[in-house]
Amino acid sequence: MIPIYVILGVVAFVLFWGIGMYNSLIRTRQHVKESWSAIDTELKRRYNLIPNLLETVKGYATHESETLEAVVQARNNAVASTGSPGQQAQDENMLVGALRQLFAVVEAYPDLKANENFLHMQRELTVTEDRIQAARRFYNANVRTLNTKVEVFPSNMIASMFAITQDEFFEVEDAAVREVPKVSFTD
Repeated sequence: MIPIYVILGVVAFVLFWGIGMYNSLIRTRQHVKESWSAIDTELKRRYNLIPNLLETVKGYATHESETLEAVVQARNNAVASTGSPGQQAQDENMLVGALRQLFAVVEAYPDLKANENFLHMQRELTVTEDRIQAARRFYNANVRTLNTKVEVFPSNMIASMFAITQDEFFEVEDAAVREVPKVSFTD
């Protein structure tokens, strides 16, 4: 009789362990989804700020239509992006590049740089970029946790049984961060 109780105890232990591991994977996957929602919210905030910024710039930089159109096109592509985080990151890279071009153009217009509306929009955009970065770090941390659980033994057995797969990181290429700083000691 004792061997039957031992076998039942082991089976119960394995069953409860499997349920606990499954629930842990599902909780982690939900954290990933929640953190992606935070990124999506901040991206929408940025998308809503850009038209106001462009309207302010249009009044000063009327002959810079190519740059303005590039920003509008990049924004529209980013708004329409509904693919994977990798696809979203690619569209965001295009938008960030277009915004950089816009701010480079703004340098040629001192009156615009001093305009209160423009300064306000620029501050709002900076705050939004900071919030996007924080949300991206939170999302990527949750993805790392899920991906680790999906890969390591023994949780990988439960993950494969229930088709729980790894998620993709949201990595926006920031050329300024990856660029080697130029140092010159001559004029």
